[in-house]
Amino acid sequence: MTSTPTGTPNLGARPDEVRRHNRTVLLRRLHIGGPCTRASLAAELGLNRSTIKALVDGLAETGVVQERVPRQRTGAGRPSLLVLPQPHAAVVLAVDVRVDQVAIALVGLGGEILGRNSWNLRVRTREPDEVITHVIDSATVLAADLGVRMVATGISVPGVVRRSDGLVHEAPNLHWTDVPLGERMRSVLEMPIMVGNDAELGALAEHLRGTARGSSDAVYVSADVGVGGGVISDGSALRGTAGYLGELGHMVIHPGGRPCYCGSHGCWETEVGERAMCRALGLREGSPRGAVVAELRALASDPASIRVRLGEFAEWLTLGLVNVVNVLGPELVVLGDLFTALPATLIADVAADVRQRSLVSRAVGGTRIVASTLGADVTLLGAAERAFEPVLDAV
Repeated sequence: MTSTPTGTPNLGARPDEVRRHNRTVLLRRLHIGGPCTRASLAAELGLNRSTIKALVDGLAETGVVQERVPRQRTGAGRPSLLVLPQPHAAVVLAVDVRVDQVAIALVGLGGEILGRNSWNLRVRTREPDEVITHVIDSATVLAADLGVRMVATGISVPGVVRRSDGLVHEAPNLHWTDVPLGERMRSVLEMPIMVGNDAELGALAEHLRGTARGSSDAVYVSADVGVGGGVISDGSALRGTAGYLGELGHMVIHPGGRPCYCGSHGCWETEVGERAMCRALGLREGSPRGAVVAELRALASDPASIRVRLGEFAEWLTLGLVNVVNVLGPELVVLGDLFTALPATLIADVAADVRQRSLVSRAVGGTRIVASTLGADVTLLGAAERAFEPVLDAV
């Protein structure tokens, strides 16, 4: 159903469609924005108080929301009741598949993580069947322990994913090719299964719950073994043909440079990915993630060493970000995953260089470049939000 710019359903819509639309909008506001009074809901959503009352009363009767008196009162008279989403009213399974680890979480309405589990992956246990079986078994046990029922699943994968059915076309660092992940999970769990690229879901999490909240045009760039990107354009995720988008790590920025698994040479991730960080820090390629992070943090107190040891790395990072900003024109770039361990002074210097060297950044008054504040949970939270997309229409 189409809407006017204010979010109000078009004239001619049936009353039941209007109610359903308003109910979904209200639920999404509570899910993302948290507890809110009826009066504030009416003002924010542009609905009259009687409509808000009817919607809240209906949701309260089914246990989806609860109302209570705010702990802190303002002004005289009867206080406006606070409307709170009830986490157990709708619980989704979030799955974050990484190269070396899988994490799962059961997330309730409102974004609360109710329980979680994780385990390491080795070469043998990276096989799709092994991962799928372990995810399903672990999630089933976790749901039983918490006494909740899962209603949808969101899965983050470091690879190229077809949005329509969750086919993992290629996840090179997992050695997966054409894995029908969504179909296999759906056949067992019998619920909506939403599969997405890890950086795309990281962008979604940042847009809804992180540093990019309130930014209508933002890019999330993450570094792990590879480098990926997710794009928020005009307030919505940019998804490309069939959902294939965001392989920023495979921009060729150094022709004739190091070979990349994609078959090209000099891709951005060969110069700023995890292996490149190891080389810049003088560590063995493939060193444990903890060793890389510890070395980066140790550099933070020595600005002179940062410039000496990470100067070339910073130049490649800057060059790639200049391309990203010139092509996509975001108001904000959020650096995630391993990039968040980079010294703050280096990130600030890179941001200043990008603002100076990017034509688009200069035109818009300076693109901001900041580190993510969501930590290691960013893609897990993004997977949860993707799972909630069909749920909020049905709760």
